[in-house]
Amino acid sequence: MSTLHSSSHHKVQFFQRQAASVLLYQSVLQSKVAIAFLDLLQAIRYTDADGCDCLQAYGNYFQALAASQQNWEEYLIHQILISDNPFTRIAQQRRFSDIPPALVTAAKHDLQVLQYLYECNSAILSEWVQVVCHLPVSPVVWYQESENVGINADLIDFLQQLENWPDAVTDLAAYYHQHGTGLFAQYQAFRWEEGQFIGITYPDTVKLNTLVGYDWQKEILLKNTKFLLSGQPALHILLYGSRGSGKSSLVKSLLNEYGDNNLRLIEVAKSELRHLPKIVEQLRGVPQKFIVFVDDLSFEEDDDTFKALKVVLEGGVTARPENVIVYATSNRRHLIREYFSDRPNPKDHEEVHGWDTMQEKLSFSDRFGLTLTFAPADQETYLQIVQHLATEAKININPEDLEYQALQWATRHNGRSGRTARQFIDFITADLSGKDVNINNHKT
Repeated sequence: MSTLHSSSHHKVQFFQRQAASVLLYQSVLQSKVAIAFLDLLQAIRYTDADGCDCLQAYGNYFQALAASQQNWEEYLIHQILISDNPFTRIAQQRRFSDIPPALVTAAKHDLQVLQYLYECNSAILSEWVQVVCHLPVSPVVWYQESENVGINADLIDFLQQLENWPDAVTDLAAYYHQHGTGLFAQYQAFRWEEGQFIGITYPDTVKLNTLVGYDWQKEILLKNTKFLLSGQPALHILLYGSRGSGKSSLVKSLLNEYGDNNLRLIEVAKSELRHLPKIVEQLRGVPQKFIVFVDDLSFEEDDDTFKALKVVLEGGVTARPENVIVYATSNRRHLIREYFSDRPNPKDHEEVHGWDTMQEKLSFSDRFGLTLTFAPADQETYLQIVQHLATEAKININPEDLEYQALQWATRHNGRSGRTARQFIDFITADLSGKDVNINNHKT
């Protein structure tokens, strides 16, 4: 049995009862850190004679906080901001005055509970562990300087300074209405895998200003994306052209350009395209704007998954969500493979209107609102890309030597393209860095 002072023992019991009484924000207390926190409270209350269980529970709690790179207080608030529950889901779609009063009351109750738990910080827990485990000093307290940055920094500071968290229910509802909840509030990039969205912790960091060439294509893609972000009608776009021309990088760079403006990128593999109508429907009514990204798109003759994409591109009985568009890349102008044997022969006893079927296949790409063509890079464009990347990488090589080596690289490798230019610059950068290291080691 715990040897805590009676008043402290009652406080532990109080925190446990409060945590058990949460009505809506259960997800906050189901995260890894929160589970470790509750396990520690239990261990403090019912520790064994030598205190080993309590010490182990404190170690798990410390490690969970360290892995999150947040203090308990910041972690708790962050979980509140991304919580997915009936109150937050309705708040993101309706005005505060239209939210059922029972949900508002329940949210206020939970905010009060969570404020109590917020005040049970790591320093207090460390002192309790010292007492029940009869330690000469209290265990190390996890602490990290606060780095409240990003779209939720102001709200975090507001809650930290607020005396009564239930008073923040309207501010929180406004936050959910603008920024959403759950995974879409936590991540900017996703992939659809096995019937669910998977958040991508480290999306591609390619920046728009590092992509050289194809200026008019870039301008149209940016303009269409801005239409999406501003709530105006935006078109689905097919980016078609030679391999290595930067089509995929251009789409991914949009996230780094507009991610803080509520843009989200969802990558859907060709094998998952049959789920596309379901994916799009799940995004309806969410405050974020979504680009569904399909890379290297093409279909075999008997592939029926293109029908799912056709439904999304052309719409059906259900209205198309205004916050979702499809950007697809392909090396093929005609997305469905066609063979000479597919062409109908009037002498054959085949489909009467066979030409109609063939035309449907050939015109599938026309169902995109826009098609942006990326022609192979000529020598001038290729060298322009190389020079730009070399400047970005701060490579100090004579321009004539750089051009000569770049052209030799293109000849021996994958031809002239943006991808080839990037591979060349990466190799030169590593090569020069290696020479510097060898020189410095030799001098030493």
